[in-house]
Amino acid sequence: MALSQTDYRTWMDEAAASSGTGDSTEWRYCYPSALGWGQECSVALREGLELLISDVCLNEDLEVDQGERPHPLEYTFELLHRRDQCQQRYSLYGSGLAPTDLWVVPGHQRMVSVNVHIDPEPFQQWLGDASQDARILDLLRSPEQPYLERSGTPTAAMQMAVQQILRCPFQGLTRRLYLESKVWELMALLIDDLNTSGNDAKTPTLKPDDVERIHYASKILRRQITHPPTLIELARAVGINDHKLKVGFRQVFGTTVFGYLHEHRMERSHQLLEAGELSVTAAAEAVGFTSRGHFAAAFRRKYGVNPGVYARGRRA
Repeated sequence: MALSQTDYRTWMDEAAASSGTGDSTEWRYCYPSALGWGQECSVALREGLELLISDVCLNEDLEVDQGERPHPLEYTFELLHRRDQCQQRYSLYGSGLAPTDLWVVPGHQRMVSVNVHIDPEPFQQWLGDASQDARILDLLRSPEQPYLERSGTPTAAMQMAVQQILRCPFQGLTRRLYLESKVWELMALLIDDLNTSGNDAKTPTLKPDDVERIHYASKILRRQITHPPTLIELARAVGINDHKLKVGFRQVFGTTVFGYLHEHRMERSHQLLEAGELSVTAAAEAVGFTSRGHFAAAFRRKYGVNPGVYARGRRA
């Protein structure tokens, strides 16, 4: 399922409005049934500091088309349950400018996540004088600068803090104070990992063999345009880890893995409509879109014209 960021946010806001049962600082609501099943809990810990806890399973793969946008500090810990395995991963984003990208969530798999948004001001207040450290300033870029992005495998200390958030035994004010302490604990652990981990703290240099694997991964995406593999599956298929795959795609193609897939889908749909042999609906399905409306919106953003109008013009 492909959605624009506005559509996704509207669905989640409607779910919160219809099933929220919390107070002014905490909301618990059911995930929209059209997307999948599960619950989310949103906690406003203080102004500029928000915690979102999710336990969901999507009906199908979800792609959210995100445009270029200003971004706060954010980190996410994901626990992806697949058969008898649990894969864990964290992502850290500094403040600054977020690029146009596709946010992709795999379907048919239970995913538990802890997501935190922090505005730069409370982050700087928490750090005090340390906010002027050169390593910290790299997390606090201006709205015109691309944000810092890192990902990795959680340490044992991170995993423990995440589990304490998920299993918080308190209620009311005590709960909020406890959760906020764990949110800052995770932030401290991420900063420590950012400063001490060799590969994640700087962009890895790609060897010729790595570049070949990145190109092989792009071929797999093009071949499986309607049912692409997940990031983990793609990394395994080409024999590198998912972090190097993500970084490698940015270095080789100047975009993310699923940004590359999205561009290829748009280019292929353009070719199909230009040939005049398929309807708009058939062209959308041929490149992996399940919704004609979402395909039309993506096509307009890419080419500045409705696909139906473009197709009629080619047949004229």
